[in-house]
Amino acid sequence: MHDDRTLIEDRLDRVLRERIRPAVYPRKSQLSVEAWHAPGEPVSPVTGLAADYSPASVGDPWGPPWGTTWFKFTGTVPSEWAGQTVEAVVDLGFTGGGPGFTAEGLVYLPDGSAVKGLHPRSYWLRVGEPATGNEEIHFYVEAAANPLIHGPVTPLGDTRTAGDQPLYRLVQADLAVFDETVWELCNDLDVLGELMRELPVEQPRRWEILRAIGRALDALDLHDVGGTAANARELLAPALASPAQASAHQVSAVGHAHIDSAWLWPLRETVRKVARTSSNTVNLMDDYPEFIFAMSQAQQLAWIKEHRPEVYEKVKKKIAEGRFIPVGGMWVEADTNMPGGEAMARQFVHGKRFFAEEFGIETQEVWLPDSFGYSAALPQLVKLSASRYFLTQKISWSTTNPFPHHTFRWEGIDGSRVFTHFPPVDTYNSEFTGKEMAHLVRNFRDKGSARRSLVPFGHGDGGGGATREMLARASRLRDLDGSPQVTIESPSSFFTKAEADYPDAPVWVGELYLEYHRGTYTSQVKTKQGNRRSEHLLREAELWAATAAVRTGFSYPYEQLDRIWKTVLLHQFHDILPGSSIAWVHREAADTYAAIADELNRIILDALGALAGEGDRPLVFNGAPHERSGVPAGGARVREDTGADTSVTATEQDGGWIIDNGLLRVVVDANGLVTSVVDHETGRDALVPGQPANLLQMHPDLPIQYDAWDIESYYRNTVTDLADADLVEIERSGSDVTVRAHRSTGRNGTTLVQSITLRAGSRVVDFDTTVDWHESEMLLKAAFPLDVRAEVSSSETQFGHVKRATHTNTSWEAAKFEICAHRFLHVAEPGWGVALVNDSTYGHDVTRDMRDDGGTTTTVRLSLVRAPRFPDPETDQGRHSFRYALVPAAGIGDAVREGYRINLPEHHIGGGREVQPLLAVDNDDVVVEAVKLADDGSGDVVIRLYESAGGQATARVTAGFQVGSAVPTDLLERPFEEATSGAKVTLEGDTVQLRLRPFQIVTLRLGRAAQT
Repeated sequence: MHDDRTLIEDRLDRVLRERIRPAVYPRKSQLSVEAWHAPGEPVSPVTGLAADYSPASVGDPWGPPWGTTWFKFTGTVPSEWAGQTVEAVVDLGFTGGGPGFTAEGLVYLPDGSAVKGLHPRSYWLRVGEPATGNEEIHFYVEAAANPLIHGPVTPLGDTRTAGDQPLYRLVQADLAVFDETVWELCNDLDVLGELMRELPVEQPRRWEILRAIGRALDALDLHDVGGTAANARELLAPALASPAQASAHQVSAVGHAHIDSAWLWPLRETVRKVARTSSNTVNLMDDYPEFIFAMSQAQQLAWIKEHRPEVYEKVKKKIAEGRFIPVGGMWVEADTNMPGGEAMARQFVHGKRFFAEEFGIETQEVWLPDSFGYSAALPQLVKLSASRYFLTQKISWSTTNPFPHHTFRWEGIDGSRVFTHFPPVDTYNSEFTGKEMAHLVRNFRDKGSARRSLVPFGHGDGGGGATREMLARASRLRDLDGSPQVTIESPSSFFTKAEADYPDAPVWVGELYLEYHRGTYTSQVKTKQGNRRSEHLLREAELWAATAAVRTGFSYPYEQLDRIWKTVLLHQFHDILPGSSIAWVHREAADTYAAIADELNRIILDALGALAGEGDRPLVFNGAPHERSGVPAGGARVREDTGADTSVTATEQDGGWIIDNGLLRVVVDANGLVTSVVDHETGRDALVPGQPANLLQMHPDLPIQYDAWDIESYYRNTVTDLADADLVEIERSGSDVTVRAHRSTGRNGTTLVQSITLRAGSRVVDFDTTVDWHESEMLLKAAFPLDVRAEVSSSETQFGHVKRATHTNTSWEAAKFEICAHRFLHVAEPGWGVALVNDSTYGHDVTRDMRDDGGTTTTVRLSLVRAPRFPDPETDQGRHSFRYALVPAAGIGDAVREGYRINLPEHHIGGGREVQPLLAVDNDDVVVEAVKLADDGSGDVVIRLYESAGGQATARVTAGFQVGSAVPTDLLERPFEEATSGAKVTLEGDTVQLRLRPFQIVTLRLGRAAQT
């Protein structure tokens, strides 16, 4: 049985679907088709347009996975269509994947100009408005056979496994009359019908709309929709003219297409996605003067500048008009958990500089709608990049705790605050449905204090952008009773109004942890290792090249370093570095990182050679920011033999060993597990008696969904300890001693080799673990049960560390069962702590347990490797090597120092002279993160340093050259007012005195005095 309400709703759905929408194109004439199937990778438009085409037909198959077919369409507008609007309608065989997740096309005219993209929601091309009749129509479509990648397992994510069978058939290729009145009727009914469904049943406005729709449907002749559509629209007009209430929520709508720079497609396909989406956007702007579109990711604009210059010129024109708006200020929408401090700074440097140099725009909004959580270091970096605002949507994905605000001030680890907004519409792909509008009003968590939010609308992820239907709906929602008021305007307009309307916005302190996608700290080990290694090689390349340039006149490789930085930054995109892309992406990433390492090592060796000069003295270069082994930070010394030795004692019990270097006493049992690490100075054992450390543990790892992305808490319910060794051996290398254990899982051929090394004069125990991994849907961790009662753990993040509770008192703490750390994770009681440092691991977990003796065990585990099967079925299969170290009796300063040590090995080369550092800092808590020459080629030396311990600090930075000036700058090396930066900077001779607040970042530009 149906009441009047459901009867009209169901009737509306059917009439729209079966009669009104088909009547948008009442008359059609088929186009002639020719095709050329491009061999291999995509070709340039010049090549595609000039290709040798063959006859083709609607219904023909085309497109093996990742292939490209160029179609040529020709036809003549029938003479009887004169005076009517005519469009070409092309369906490439679009599947149910939606825009960006199926076949895609870019339309070209014969002169080579790109016109617009084709996808399932925008498959038309305007060819006559009005038509004169008998026009000859001629256009081309570059059609991409991008496969729909879906789980649980698919071979389609790599050309090596995807096969060569066609994925698509050409479904439609017509000229058609476009009935604009019918199209407008569709939009009227869409907006009113969706609004009606969302209004409460008891609200009169719902019934008013219901009756209006009923009258309009009664007036429509289903056998002559075009002839009666205008009358139906007149009956709907009063319902559409009813204005919104004065208290209605205010929506700032911004056209957008969040395009993943790689994900279920390779980087090369993103270049084409950006061109298609940008062409769509410019095309719409020509028809809709109110349309505003925001595009982030400088890399994507750089791509179309390089690969589609004709599209880029159109985009530049719209940017100059203030309608196509660059936002974000970053090179890509990066992951923010795992990039190192300097890399995160360079995201802003290269992003903002591109926008400024190309368009004269100083972007103000940091735009990261889809990254998987947000580092507590970001607010300071936002401010130091001369930006003001932050936007994301992703936190709405958290599965445990709804975030309490949609608009607030976000405070970072140094105390910096940035005005922040989460769109309560809970999507960055809005289509202006009634459901979305109703949800954002209900969902907005700052009611009573604020009433303004932003809605990014347009198809994203795979691209496409806004459609004319979205703009039609937005127009109707501008001032409509029962709906929020919608105004299409720029992000800066929204943020200016929102901040003015909410001056006392609440403050959220610390990281924005995403309670989801925790597996991204571990998936695709080689990509993460490539990133970490590249970051540290870049540090050294800049440091040694700058030192050599100042000392010897070495030619500083500005352009080469700029290019390499941009490549590394691109690969920090939030589906590449997190390991959530298809196999093709990560295969290419491995090759790219290898090439980067070769280039950077060459720069480093060339610079070291210039510094060392001729000779054969055994020099040791130290690229770390702290002195070690008698070698100053950023300098080189002749290594002296200390004569130190390490005594090795094999215990009589169970065939194990005791290793003692006078600083640490390490006990290793017969299975190659560490059972004790005693610090001689304090006499304290870092480990819990009876609980071995460096224990490898395996867990089943099948999340509810999103394999590469997620780790679920229930994985802990089942664990297999890999305690038994197949072989344990001991070896001496010089004065160092290593115990090596060989293990296997007993399944799938997985083998593991663990090396435990104690070095002469060292206060750390070094571990090297090599895994030949052939597991599926398993997680491997290395456990260290520590005899420490720690209430918090301290994990390194960019330019500092973040503290997280080790207990689970609340759901917020319990949700952080997997956490991200960079080079170190530290746990401590007052006066005594332990650090675990690593060279390439990001995922960790920390738990606490009460022991029978009343003590507390704090167990720190590194997540080494996973084996998800989607989107890459072979994720992490093969050989991996990990380095990490245990640092007993460690404070935060020790953790910082040892974290750099393990990531920045010394360089040993022969030369004729020792090298004095380019600069020296007298406070170990003030860490130099970068030393380089200024990007503008002036020869000024730029250093970036930060307070690392979390307290106020003073420091003297003494240059190893004559300093003419010392200017604090922003991240982009532009003068930055001291009152704004907060740094107290005083220059005395060649020494700069600094006073820093906790975790403060300071960038100094040191002008070199003229030599006399």
